[in-house]
Amino acid sequence: MPVLSRADDSVVGRWWWSVDRVMLTALLLLVGVGYVLAFAATPANSLSLDDPNTIVMVRQIVYLFASGLLMVGVSMLDLHHVKLAALAIGVVFLVLTGFTLVHGVVVDGGRRWIALPGFTIQPSEFLKPALVIASAWLLAERRRTPGFPGMFAAVGLNAIVVLILLRQPDVGTTALVLATFFVQLFLDGLNPAFVGLGLAGFGIGGIAAFELIAHVHKRVMLFLHPTKDKAYQAITALSAFANGGLWGRGPGEGQVKHYLPDARADFVFAVAGEEFGMFLCLGIIALYAVIVLRGLARVLRETDPFAALAATGLLTSFGLQAFINMASSLSMIPTKGMTLPFLSYGGSAVLATGLQMGFLLALTRRRSHAESAADGLFSFGAQDRVA
Repeated sequence: MPVLSRADDSVVGRWWWSVDRVMLTALLLLVGVGYVLAFAATPANSLSLDDPNTIVMVRQIVYLFASGLLMVGVSMLDLHHVKLAALAIGVVFLVLTGFTLVHGVVVDGGRRWIALPGFTIQPSEFLKPALVIASAWLLAERRRTPGFPGMFAAVGLNAIVVLILLRQPDVGTTALVLATFFVQLFLDGLNPAFVGLGLAGFGIGGIAAFELIAHVHKRVMLFLHPTKDKAYQAITALSAFANGGLWGRGPGEGQVKHYLPDARADFVFAVAGEEFGMFLCLGIIALYAVIVLRGLARVLRETDPFAALAATGLLTSFGLQAFINMASSLSMIPTKGMTLPFLSYGGSAVLATGLQMGFLLALTRRRSHAESAADGLFSFGAQDRVA
């Protein structure tokens, strides 16, 4: 591959010298680990072209390839086009998420998917990054344009999404959306009194979910009082880490994938621990940490309020989701059906993560004064024209 010169003024040239290449490398390494685990989570005796497990594995590889391309492509957008893309995606997938309440496919008691020929799609996965960016724009515009009701609009938009998610119901995604928006509000300068009220609200909401939602109550009770028969998934996943030890049993030698129905999705981290050992698991954790910390370091140097709020929201959502999946696999928290970004099986989750990280790379690129000043598509006042 030819080396790109700093004088190269093409789209690719400008992208290469402005994107955070450390973060990009860590993300591509995660995609690579996803390829490895797509093979590892497939039983070795199932590798034939007409076996359903093989078809699932091939699909996951295709999803990962498409996600990587999507991530790189979206990362080339400037702030102007990030807003435009997020607006279009947000409108489409907000409508589709609402559509699931009427014609959604019911899986495990939740109506979250839409059936299409040959596959299903979970619209809320794509709605999450668009919502983060829309919230950031509304909050930032409130400061740029006196009288613009950005705070109320952002709260209203998130309230609509939360109500739809609770109707599905999808408690995990609801909690993730609320936590992400709360972090954005905190970064925007939320009054400390409201911070306390927000934290109290999370506690009250958790208690209400425990008391009123049957499957939440069941998962918490199994976490507090695990038994071999009823907490089968959590105990089996935990034993997989013990079986793997430091170096793992070796590629294809793991057994947890034969016993856990969600081994390639919710418990893919357990598959990694059994077959490749603690050191690979630590490497995976390190990759997530590098992405989050590197992104936050970029945010600390950011002068554009929209870019700072949007990037922080995307990082919060990404990091929390990774933590929840890995912590539940290790029985540190109650089990929760939340995917591990880039590693768990699922077309919607993998592609939406590629979109989310593409937005993050675009938002954290180094921008010239002229590029920052040109970011005014959604402006309502002249104040938005400052860099």
